[in-house]
Amino acid sequence: MLALCALLAVLTGCTYAAVAGRQEAESYDLYFREKDLTAAAGGDALRAEQIYLPADISREDTARMAEELLTELLKGPLDESLKSPFPTGTVLNTLTLEGGRAVVDLTAAYGALSGVSLTLADYAITLTLTQLPGISEVRVTVRGQELDYRGTQRLRPRDVLFTTTEDVVGTVAVTLYFQNEEGRLVPTDMELKLYEGDTQAGAVIKALEEGPEEKGLRPVFPEAFRVKSAWLEEDACYVNLSSAVLPELTDEQALLTAVRALVQSLCSLESVDEVQFLVDGEFTRSYGAVPVAEPYLPEN
Repeated sequence: MLALCALLAVLTGCTYAAVAGRQEAESYDLYFREKDLTAAAGGDALRAEQIYLPADISREDTARMAEELLTELLKGPLDESLKSPFPTGTVLNTLTLEGGRAVVDLTAAYGALSGVSLTLADYAITLTLTQLPGISEVRVTVRGQELDYRGTQRLRPRDVLFTTTEDVVGTVAVTLYFQNEEGRLVPTDMELKLYEGDTQAGAVIKALEEGPEEKGLRPVFPEAFRVKSAWLEEDACYVNLSSAVLPELTDEQALLTAVRALVQSLCSLESVDEVQFLVDGEFTRSYGAVPVAEPYLPEN
């Protein structure tokens, strides 16, 4: 048994401690995805594999502990029923701490991820690092840049919603705003379904794009209007719009109505107090004729 444990220690690097040394080492979890998601039987798509850090790493040195854990996480799992969620070639560039936030910068390979695959990888990192005292959330960048198509840039363990036996993993109560026959915005209370990889802000935007279900109400988005991405930071929701469609958005009043409906609908979420618009990922003064330099607050 000791020989087997020693072999495992050699194969996986010195960070993994042999069983005999557990009394002197701290145990932590590394999160990987299930290789066969259909066999999860209602469990999470992410599952932990235990690791023992050497006793010579001080628990007070959070940055070093975080770097050790992430380095081992990127090596992949020992358990053959687990699979690394990271593309081949993903390497840690830097890991820094900003208060309770760990900022993880990875190599370009990570930028190939999108959709549910990106969400699984993001939260494998998040769940692994937020075990450490002093780290409550994670921000992941690729070569120093955020992925603007990610649903949120603020990754917290309580936001993880993964299950494999049902498509719907949760619901959120919101108030969506659509136009009535007179063109005025009117509230509609709804309960939106959340699917794997969904964020609450993304679900609100998708529902607005699909339009109202009630008779007598009209969509609020002009045909060409598109939201590139949206994410939450603190109590603000950042909404990234595309400049490419501006030539088609010639109706100034319709554009203003779309912006107002977005603000009112997003601010119905408990976690959102204001909405800040960006254009192509940048802060700017206006979007067409609509001013977007300052955050929008919900109308009373």
